[in-house]
Order: sequence, then structure tokens, then C-alpha cells
Amino acid sequence: MDDTRYWLWATMIFGVANRRLWEALCLYEKPSDIEYAYQSGKLALRLSPTEEENLKRFSSDDAQKLLDRYAQQGISAVGYDSPEYPAQLRNIMIPPAVLYYKGNIRCLLHTRTITCVGARHALDYSITAANRICRILAEKGFIILSGFAVGIDIASQLGAASGGFPSAAVMGCGVDVDYPRDNFRYRDSVLSAGGVFVSEFPPGTPPHSANFSKRNRILAGLGRAAVVFEATDHSGSLITANFALEQGRDVYCLPPGNVFSSNYSGNIMLLREGALPLYGAEDILDNFSDGSPNDLEIRGEGGYSGINSFGIDVFENALSSSEPPKRKNRSHKPKKITAAAAAAADHNYKDENSSSGFDAEGLSDVQKVITDLLSHGALHADVLADKLNMDPAMLMTELTELELLGAARALPGNMFELL
Repeated sequence: MDDTRYWLWATMIFGVANRRLWEALCLYEKPSDIEYAYQSGKLALRLSPTEEENLKRFSSDDAQKLLDRYAQQGISAVGYDSPEYPAQLRNIMIPPAVLYYKGNIRCLLHTRTITCVGARHALDYSITAANRICRILAEKGFIILSGFAVGIDIASQLGAASGGFPSAAVMGCGVDVDYPRDNFRYRDSVLSAGGVFVSEFPPGTPPHSANFSKRNRILAGLGRAAVVFEATDHSGSLITANFALEQGRDVYCLPPGNVFSSNYSGNIMLLREGALPLYGAEDILDNFSDGSPNDLEIRGEGGYSGINSFGIDVFENALSSSEPPKRKNRSHKPKKITAAAAAAADHNYKDENSSSGFDAEGLSDVQKVITDLLSHGALHADVLADKLNMDPAMLMTELTELELLGAARALPGNMFELL
């Protein structure tokens, strides 16, 4: 039986992307068992005050009402044990309990999937490579995955969709939220080609910056391999690459178009650490040939077979909400690439913006420069445009995105400051 309503109810109790749900499921086989134990007064689980309050407020009937409301909006949902839940997500750290989607989620099931990431303001060489390589892969039956951002993401996505092939966009907001606004003119192209928009965030969730790190683990987990087309050494793309590494995936990297360009400093770092160079679609096709580990993984995927431990020591934590989980050793084969590059990027990414009080993951290179300028105090939009040598209309687009991300706000007189 598909228990999506109970999985949704569990996220209402414990929160989205919260390890506490999985700690509780070490004691109870299904979310419905937790509700039954609570209603019968036999819940053997130590709860936080927030969790206790949520249990009093919400029932699985409330969750079903939400599902019905979403269905009226053309939005569907699948729970962790649903036959339509992508099997490759079941073994990542803190898997999404519920996936909301618009489109054809079955395109993600038991098939070859590739996660494509890179700069928002990418160079023509990288954009062309992403579009052409993804078009070839889509023609060969691969599902292209991206975060649907401007730049490399949309170039990869349209490489598939423009040819009438399905692709998937993994969102850091609700699937009904038009973000980024410039790209949602392509939404119908993706859907009409048999693609899908997915998110673990409920419909209506705005694109808060903290959502994107959580989104990236799903983006990496859905892909059988990851490709970085263009990245600086502080790029959020390296964080996604690290998620892919931790999940035992191959990481490919486009060789730089110019080894002296800082636009490719992240590519060079990844290649030095052992990432697989991507000279063309053939490099990926060879690693998905009949009998390859990737092919055998896909062929061996069955349906739902029960809860696993998700790489954390959940039993000890199930009785207490205060102890942090412990990572277990993974059984995945060792990869050539190490976590050093992505870990360094993650560290630098956060350190550079620590004074501004917000999470900088997900910002474009231009947005990082803007936040650095604003970190010294409020500035007029014309001053920012002069310092950046940037068209005022383009600048206002970037500032609007920063406002949506909760990183900056507009003041009277066309002034802007960090939050």
C-alpha cells in the first residue's frame, strides 16, 4: 500500500529533511505505526517540545487534505515506500520522505540519469559543450538532471528538452514557484517532452538560500554520475560534486577551455583530484555499457524493501533528540576523486560570506561580488552598477534574486543592503 499521506504527516511532525524522522523509524517500521502508537498512548519515543506540539496539531487526515489540495493544483507526491519513488534516493543520507512533482516522475525510475552542474554566468564554450553533450546523451536514453538555474543548468536541460527528450529539474523551492523567473518560460518545454519538476519542499515554499544545500544532495543522489561543466574554486557546483562522491558516484569534469581562466579553477581542482575528464558523450556512454557497474545497479533495482539506516546510527538517537547522528562507513567502491576540493570550496564559500549573516550556497559569482560589496554597508544601485561595470537592468535582476534568497533588501532611494 502507498502510504504517502503518512510520510507527509511525518514531515509535518519532524520537519522536512530532518534526521529525526529516520531515527524514529528505527523503532517503528512505518510512519503510520508512529501515529498509531501516539494515538494509543504507547509512543516509545522521546520528543522535543516542537514535535509534541506538532503531534497534537496534525493527523494523517490533515496530510491527506493537503495532498488533495495539491492534486487540484496539478501537483502530485510520492512517499518513500511508493513504487514511483526513485530507488537511487533510498540510500542517500537523510533521503527525502516525500517528493512533490509536476510532470512524469516515472522518467526517473530504473534508468540512466546524469546530474549536470556549473556556473550561472558560464562562458560560451561551456554552454555549448553542456548543450551538445546532453543532447547526445538524451538521444541515447539518458535523463538529464539539473537545478534549473540559469547558465549551465538550463543549457543542459534544453539539450534534452529541445530534442523532445525527458529531463528532470530538482528545485530548491516548491515546484509551483516560478524560480528563477527567467527560466520558467522553459517549463512547458520540459513538461511537454515528458520531463518532471521535483522537490522535497512543499508547494509554495520560497527559494530560501538554506534550501539549496539540501536540494543538492537530492540532485546528486538522483544522478548515476555527475558532470561539472564550469566552476570556480569557490563554486557551489563543487559541493554537489562532493555529494555525488559521498554517494559513490563517478564525477566527470569538462577540461578547461582556457587553463588560465579563473572560470575553470574549480574544473582544474577537480581534475587534479582525480575527476574523470569529459571529452565527449562517449566517455559517459562507455561507463554505462551492458554489464558495467552502473548498468548492473539499474538492472538490480527492485521495489521498496523496508527502511535502512541511511548511513547514521539511528537506534541510539531514537530515544533522544539531543545526540547527533554518527556517520557509518560506506560500502561504495573507492573513487579517484577525493572530498578535499569540494570541502575546501564549501569552507571558502561560507567563510567569504560569514559576515553577512546568511548562507551563501547557491549564489552566482556575480551575486557573491555584490554581497561582498554590500558587506561594507548599503550602496545605491547606480554605485553598484559602476563598480561592477554592469548593465543596470541586469544588476536589478541579480538584486531581485538576492532579495528572494533572503540575502539582501531594498531601501528607500534605490539603496540596497545585506540582511
